[in-house]
Amino acid sequence: MNEDVLYTKEITVLGIGNIILSDEGFGVRVVEYLEKNFDFPDNVQLLDGGTLGIELTQFITGTSKLLIIDSINGGKTAGTLFNLTGSEVRAHFREKLSAHEVGIQDVLTMLELTGKAIPEVVVIGAQPFSLEAGVELSLQMSELLPKVADMAIDILKSWNIRIITNEEC
Repeated sequence: MNEDVLYTKEITVLGIGNIILSDEGFGVRVVEYLEKNFDFPDNVQLLDGGTLGIELTQFITGTSKLLIIDSINGGKTAGTLFNLTGSEVRAHFREKLSAHEVGIQDVLTMLELTGKAIPEVVVIGAQPFSLEAGVELSLQMSELLPKVADMAIDILKSWNIRIITNEEC
């Protein structure tokens, strides 16, 4: 294994965002929801990326499919859901909407330039209702948690990942 990599899983589900700015922490909260409610096979890692930037490289280098979950300021009505693939991912992060998104863009670019690009990257999330200081999601954003978690599960299933609800374990 490469010494620059802590560990690598075939598939990474990465929740990003700043959890002290209410809805900005949505991606992290969705990953927490997934960890609490589902059991994933050994080839899948769920990762709380918080506001880490380039440091994320060591956690995702070598993964073949990356699902990023984030609070997405796409200029839409609060609560709008997003599912970005292909060139939409690059275009989204090119906007560099927040500090952690600058970090993700840098990581993806660095991996590409070093010949270690992740073959498939998908970004899902929702337009935030509030970016006020606070560690809780707004009520409206909290209500979107299960919906976005279901989106994540559907994407993972399309990648041939078998997911078990914790009730089934």
